[in-house]
This record gives sequence, structure tokens and C-alpha cells, in this order.
Amino acid sequence: MNLLARREHSVHELRSKLQRRFPNAERIDEELHQLIAERLQSDVRFAASYARQRISHGYGPLRLREELRERGIAETDVAAAMAGMEIDWCAVATEVMHKKFGTRDAVDLKAKARRARFMQYRGFAAQHYQRRQQD
Repeated sequence: MNLLARREHSVHELRSKLQRRFPNAERIDEELHQLIAERLQSDVRFAASYARQRISHGYGPLRLREELRERGIAETDVAAAMAGMEIDWCAVATEVMHKKFGTRDAVDLKAKARRARFMQYRGFAAQHYQRRQQD
């Protein structure tokens, strides 16, 4: 409960943190199932919270999905969390690009490639950031 009082955690995160402190894995699973049954822990709620935080730091949907998978969130829970948020990814990508590169367009192929690599690293698909360049 102390861990969940601070922030949302996935079941995977809770299990790994508790296994470091307590050796009885069977008891840990029982407690985790009880937390889920009482709705004190939810992977969908964790995914939504995590996604909001990462979006505010300029990360796109592809990277978010991958990071959530790494944290043990099932694809169905990731999809449910992402569907619950109405986000204009093109607007987020434009904001990230403006923050990193300013409002000027890239003048040569090398600069365009650098921007594309950065945006892909951040988890945006080409359709999210190229639309702005074509306008």
C-alpha cells in the first residue's frame, strides 16, 4: 500500500519491488490479486498515468507503447489507456519539433534527416511530423 500511495504502479513493478523485500512469492501474488480485486491497483490506470506524464515530456505513441510493454503492461491494457485519451499526436509532434529545432523549416537533406531521426527516437511516426512540413 505504501508504494501505491505515492504513485500508480503496474503489477509487474509491484511484484519486482516486493520480491526484493519479501522472499515469499506466493504471498506476494495473493496480495497483488487482492489489490486488483479491490481496485486499488489497475494496469490501465497506471498506463494512462504513465502516458500522460511521458506525453508532457514530449514522447510519442510508438515509444509510449514500447515503454509500457517493458513495464509489463498487456497490449489490451495499453490500447485501452491510449483509447481513453484524446490526443492530437500531430500537434504534440509539432510542439516537440518547435521546442527542439525552432520554427524554421529544415533547409537541406542532412537537417531533415536529423529531425526525422530525433522524432522517430521520441516515438512519433512520420505522418505525425511530416504533415507540418508539407503545410
